[in-house]
Amino acid sequence: MASIKILLRNKPNQEGLYPVVLKIIKDRKPKVITLGISCLKKDWDKANGQFKKSEKNYLQRNRALLKKKEEALKIIDNFFLEDIDFTLNQFEAKFRGKKSSKVTVSEFWIEKISDLNKAGRTGNARAYKDVYNSFFKFHKNKNLVFREITPILLDKYETYLRSKNNSDGGIGVKMRELRALFNDAIKKGVVDEKYYPFKIYKVSKLKGKGIKKALTRDEMKLMEALNIEENPHLIHAKNYMLFSYYMGGMNFVDMMKLKWENIQGDRVLYIRSKTKGRFSVKMLEPVKQIIAFYRTQKSSTKYVFPILLKDNLTPMQIENRKHKTISKFNKQLKEIAEIQGVKQNVTSYVIRHSFATNLKFAGISTDLIGESMGHHDISVTKAYLKEFDDEIIDNAMSKLLEEPRFKYVS
Repeated sequence: MASIKILLRNKPNQEGLYPVVLKIIKDRKPKVITLGISCLKKDWDKANGQFKKSEKNYLQRNRALLKKKEEALKIIDNFFLEDIDFTLNQFEAKFRGKKSSKVTVSEFWIEKISDLNKAGRTGNARAYKDVYNSFFKFHKNKNLVFREITPILLDKYETYLRSKNNSDGGIGVKMRELRALFNDAIKKGVVDEKYYPFKIYKVSKLKGKGIKKALTRDEMKLMEALNIEENPHLIHAKNYMLFSYYMGGMNFVDMMKLKWENIQGDRVLYIRSKTKGRFSVKMLEPVKQIIAFYRTQKSSTKYVFPILLKDNLTPMQIENRKHKTISKFNKQLKEIAEIQGVKQNVTSYVIRHSFATNLKFAGISTDLIGESMGHHDISVTKAYLKEFDDEIIDNAMSKLLEEPRFKYVS
């Protein structure tokens, strides 16, 4: 919650009088708003936040201060009743009577990025920042307000992105971020719903046309067969690749954050960063060998893999480290593919997708694959989530070590 105080500024103005201000504190962040009233320091009651009797018209002035404080508290209560996690700028706009239409897209966007970073949601913050930079390279005027984001403007932004060789999938990602921002602005009362441009401009038309690629079991065997003695610099990349694959297509960020305390007997217990789903995965033989290898390595951290090199990093430091190391990992996956004669463009996502595809061709149901990968957002999977216990999933994943029952279709 937020707190309100009426204070006297520490420094006098040019007339030697001290301005009276309203100070609001929310989430440990303060904001000071001048009230247009000032007095001599001797006439101010600091303990009670009001004028002393020595101030001329002290009764009238104290009533004015009380009214201002009541207005501030009413604004906070209204935000609470509307379930709006308001920002300090939004509070000031309401308190000063500034029309919501005057809040710029840029101001709202930057505050959104800041709030995400403070909440530790650095991946989301980076995504919003990337689209912010892209949008304002296209639209130079940062005084743009939300009601000026029209379907015509979105069409022009799409044309601009195409001129920069963005694919349908890439444009779709940016437009969805912009749509989410607009929805948030509506929720927080910054713009009226009648200005919502995405009723006319349909983001759904922007679907990636590229077929999701996956390595066949034979291609995975080739990647797995990389000779580490001849390519010692690729040992970590090979281990991360196999760990991700044999751990149910584990995301790189979840591998990066995996701690030794997550290894319980012959199982790995962890919470997926993206969905917060809880997983208990039985270690197949390749995973056991990888874990045994890292147990022999000298490490001063609580992490299994030498990706996060210090404990107690901030969310931003973790995000920056992830961004740097996943880029290196993807480059080394391409190097492994080239050495082993695999023609595909191999990335960490392709390895994750390969897990699902190879289970499918081993005869495992789509619902069970979705359960093992944590696809809680797939409606078909949701209907069956509680039907599968660990043993069934363990047996399904062991199929990765067997030959496929069906032929792959290219």
